[in-house]
Amino acid sequence: MSLAHRRTEYNKDTLLESDAPSDPLELFQAWLDAAVDKGLPEPNAMTLATCDKAGRPSARIVLLRGCDERGFVFYSNYDSRKGQELADNPNVSLVFFWPQLERQIRIEGPAAKVSAAESDAYFDSRPIDSRRGAHASNQSEVIASREVLEQRLAELEEQWPEGHVPRPEHWGGYRVAPTAIEFWQGRPSRLHDRLVYTRVGTDWNLSRLSP
Repeated sequence: MSLAHRRTEYNKDTLLESDAPSDPLELFQAWLDAAVDKGLPEPNAMTLATCDKAGRPSARIVLLRGCDERGFVFYSNYDSRKGQELADNPNVSLVFFWPQLERQIRIEGPAAKVSAAESDAYFDSRPIDSRRGAHASNQSEVIASREVLEQRLAELEEQWPEGHVPRPEHWGGYRVAPTAIEFWQGRPSRLHDRLVYTRVGTDWNLSRLSP
């Protein structure tokens, strides 16, 4: 079947205003928990979209590592392409998509670095191979071959065979403070439910969008 004729009918659930809490983070957590309970692969995977100085967008998948009333946290190399773009323009968009649940969440807001202490705590919780890998890779830079990475990792394994591996200064977390959060639930006839929370001061306004 051609792509133009592929069809999926969405009919698993509904999303009504009467079921929506006043705080969108409650609904976000409920949907994330449902994805985890369903056993979906990488339920905390999200698309992160950034823009460079010229307004050209780029997107990639990163993993959500924390969420509370302050925002959504992920970690990366500050010198990477995404890090350089965030330094120029902190406004980002996040997208979660769980096709098995016929659900999507879009989040918009500015990203800012988390504290060094918060980055240290998370870095120290990572497997030692991941900590060494943060030192081995100059993320987004051109390299001559795979062997360059493997040689660098072998050197770091000798330098830190076990125990403490310090966090590199160029690696740490970002927190996205949401200004808008949209919840999408697939519905029959492509008449999907779309509820968007928009921040107004310290409160949230809830609106329904046409699909």
